[in-house]
This record gives sequence, structure tokens and C-alpha cells, in this order.
Amino acid sequence: MKTKFIFVTGGVLSSLGKGLAAASLGALLKTRGLSVTIQKLDPYINVDPGTMNPFQHGEVFVTDDGAETDLDLGHYERYLNVPMSHKNNTTSGAIYNRVIAKERRGDYLGATVQVIPHITDEIKRAVLSLSEGDDPPDVAIIEIGGTVGDIEGLPFLEAIRQLKSELGRDSCLNIHLTLVPYLSSAGELKTKPTQHSVKELLSIGIQPDIILCRCEKNIPQDLRKKIALFCNVDEDAVFTSVDVKNIYEVPLRFYEEGFDQKVAIMLRLPARNANLEAWKHLVDVCMHPKGRVTIAIVGKYVDLKEAYKSLHEALVHGGVANGVTVDLRYVNSENVTDANTAEIFAGCDGILVPGGFGYRGVEGKICAIRYAREKKVPFLGICLGMQCAVIEFARHVAGLEDANSEEFDPHSKSNVIYLMTEWFDFRTQNVEHRDRASDKGGTMRLGAYPCKILPGTQAERAYGQEMVEERHRHRYEFNNAFKDVLGSKGMIFSGTSPDNSLVEIVELADHPWFLGCQFHPEFKSRPMAAHPLFREFIRAAQLRK
Repeated sequence: MKTKFIFVTGGVLSSLGKGLAAASLGALLKTRGLSVTIQKLDPYINVDPGTMNPFQHGEVFVTDDGAETDLDLGHYERYLNVPMSHKNNTTSGAIYNRVIAKERRGDYLGATVQVIPHITDEIKRAVLSLSEGDDPPDVAIIEIGGTVGDIEGLPFLEAIRQLKSELGRDSCLNIHLTLVPYLSSAGELKTKPTQHSVKELLSIGIQPDIILCRCEKNIPQDLRKKIALFCNVDEDAVFTSVDVKNIYEVPLRFYEEGFDQKVAIMLRLPARNANLEAWKHLVDVCMHPKGRVTIAIVGKYVDLKEAYKSLHEALVHGGVANGVTVDLRYVNSENVTDANTAEIFAGCDGILVPGGFGYRGVEGKICAIRYAREKKVPFLGICLGMQCAVIEFARHVAGLEDANSEEFDPHSKSNVIYLMTEWFDFRTQNVEHRDRASDKGGTMRLGAYPCKILPGTQAERAYGQEMVEERHRHRYEFNNAFKDVLGSKGMIFSGTSPDNSLVEIVELADHPWFLGCQFHPEFKSRPMAAHPLFREFIRAAQLRK
């Protein structure tokens, strides 16, 4: 079967949940026995979100092959349990980069380079690349970022318009997600925003095949009929995406509406029954927990929860694995001092310090870690959180009062965290040189790297195996010059690179659960298969309670 393409657009306003809707539809199609992949087309000019402020764009999701991508790819992986790659996220910046590079090489033979056909052709190549290879997916879902009417999104919409014309109606489907607001003063659901949004889409030359209505309340049949009439779609092609208590309910609600069945009919997909038992069990555990634990997340991006999206979900997965609800307490690290830690963390069953860049808020993270270490509160440090744990231990246990990271104090004589003069990529063996440190887009250790686990440690008990592979996104590493002095004081280096040159995991023996990892385990956690470190972290928090 040739790959079928589903294009998902959004209207009226942003943050309606296109990524979640696309991932949920993909999950349903996968339960029908189909192979599915999803791609996000982002209209912004950045080549990738790697250098973007988390307050503006949320987290950067890293794939195994080292691509820095949109956070929606996290939804895709969690719902499909299929690894994404650089092919699954493309931006306007990346598209224009490729076109300009071709123009400079003379690939266009002197032609005037234009949005149509050169930019749109490059977009189509990016989309069609999903169907290449020895084992192409049965279905490729393409989510177009932004909102219909945004000027920067026009080339992407034109490209998918052309693709449907070229591939045929049986191979392409357009789904438009729009808002049907409820006006409490009038006591009515309003369809006019949806009508205008579809009108905008029609003006571009795209007729939606299915309309998915984001709403607070279920839309009655008479309003669905009205939407179908004014938007020129079948009456049974108008579906609702109603607010739910738990995001993992969405596939079940879509299934109840017959959403996946309509898609299968319109694309002439094999008629197979969906098996939703795993999803039902997941939601049942989420809705009927055996208990609750409270975890404090100590970071500097806490005002925007999307900045820690994968982390949030990984903690939920850890709770599901232990049958408990995880209540999250977001703590701004800039407000934490040694004097107020007892007050701030009162009632917390665990403390997590996530990754980040820059010095702002670091001392507060170190104070939080010291509290967790001294009061035996279960602790998990990720990336910068692991580095801060090393700094805290060096200062207050090993007696290195000026211990720091080279990122924060280049002149300290006790930089237990430093930028290596050069380091090797285990997959390509390409050397990254220190003189490239000013190039923010090309100096990090990115993607999946192997990690060797030390037997008899907390890490080994969690993973249950001696070799794992985890995803990284950082520049600074543990300084091996301090390995002996910290080890002599009780720090255990329970995870290293296969050649022992890089420290990946540190932990403490005299603590119920104190572990820091250089990598980002949250990127590989799944709702039905919690990451081992989050599973054990929540278990330790539950035991403490």
C-alpha cells in the first residue's frame, strides 16, 4: 500500500491542540494495525527551535539522531511509541536554507528563485521524504504549525494544496481543527469563528474533508449539521474535541466519535478493528490512583509549563507505573535560598531539578539539592540538575568551597563541570573543537549516546541492564580531574560512556534515592512504559510518604 497523507491545519487561534489531535489520530490508526509517522511543519524562520527561548516556544524535543525539534514531536513519540528523526520536523528557516544553498551552487541553472515553485517544491520534498525507504509507513500525518491566515504559513498551505492535486483524493485528506467557543452570557456555542476559518482556508484553495471542533462542551447534532452546511463537508465529517481531564483520554473520545473510522473510509484504509485495551487501562489507572505524591520541579522556566512538557509527562508516567497521581509543585529557583528551603519544600515527597542554560537561578537549584541530600528527600537531577548536584556535593561534602561550572565561573580553580577541549561523537567520531563555542547552534552533544551502567547501583536496579542509550542536549561535562576526590567522599559514578571518558550518572549510596544524569530521560518515557529512572524516583517518593 502506498503511503496515505493526512494534513492537519488549525484555525481561529493557536494552542487548540493540533499536535495532540494529530498524535491521537495516529495512535488510533496504529491500533488498527497500520504503520504511522507524523511530521510537523513550522512556519517560523529559525532553522530549528534549538536557540529559541523556552518562554516563547516551550521545550526543545531532541530525537535519537540529534535533531532539536518542536515539542509536538514529544506528543508524537509518546502516543505512537515510534522514534522520530530530523525528517519529522521542518521549519521555514530550514526550507529557505536548502533553497538558498541550491541557488548558490547553481542547481537552478540561473532561474529566478521564487516561492512558487522553488520553496513549495522543497516543502513537498520534505513531506514526500516520509514515504521513502524500504519500509514506508501506511499513513503519514502532516501537522502545519500556526493558524490559517498567518502570512508565514502560506507556502506550506500552498504546498499541501498542490500535493493533494498531484497525489489524488484517495491518497490525501485535509483535516481542519477550529474553535467553537461557548459564550456563557448567551448560553450558546458559536459556529461563526469556524465558518470564517474555513472560508480563509477555501480562499487558499483547500477544501477541508473533515472538521474537528475544539470546544468546552459537546456540540449538538443541529450545530454539527449547520457547520457541515456552511463549510461544505459531510455531516458525519464534523467531529468534536471536547476538554478532557487527562490528555490520554483523547484517543478514546475520538474513537467514540468515530473519527478514525471516517478517516479510514475516506482514505480507503484496510477495515481493521482498533484494539484500545491498553489505552483504556492507562486512563483507568490515571483516573483511579491508589495514592498521591508531590514532586517539586525547581527551575527557572516555571511560568511556562510547556517549557517542561516532556518532563511533566514523564512524571505522570512514573506515577502510572506506581499507581499514584503525581502532583507537581513548580518552584522558581531564583526564589530558593538555604534559609527558606524547609518552608518551600514542606510536604514535598521528591525534588527534581531539570536542565537549562545560563547562571540565572543556579544557586537556588544548588540550595534545593542540598536540602534534598541532607533531609534524605528523593532527588532526580537532569542535565544541569546533575551538574548542580556535583557542584553542591563538591562544595559542602568534599570541601571545595569554590567549586563551580566553567559555564558560570571560568576562573575558578575547582570547576568540577567544564567544557572539554575536544570531545568525540561516538557515532561519527567527529571532533568538536572548543573554538566553536561561540556558535550556539553547533557546539552541543546532541542525540542518543550509549551509557555503561555500574552493577549494584541505584541506576542498575532501575534499568536492570548494563548498557543503555539515552538522549543528550548539553555543552558542559563532568571534569574527570575531580573524580577521585569526589569519589572518596561518597559520590558514585554509576553511569559512564563505554570508554569511561564521560560521566553520565552520579548517585549517593547513603540516600534512599539521589541520582543525577547528564542526559534527558524524559524524552524516552512513554505513557504505557515509564522511563526506569522516573519509575524508581516516584517509587522512592511514594515510600517516603
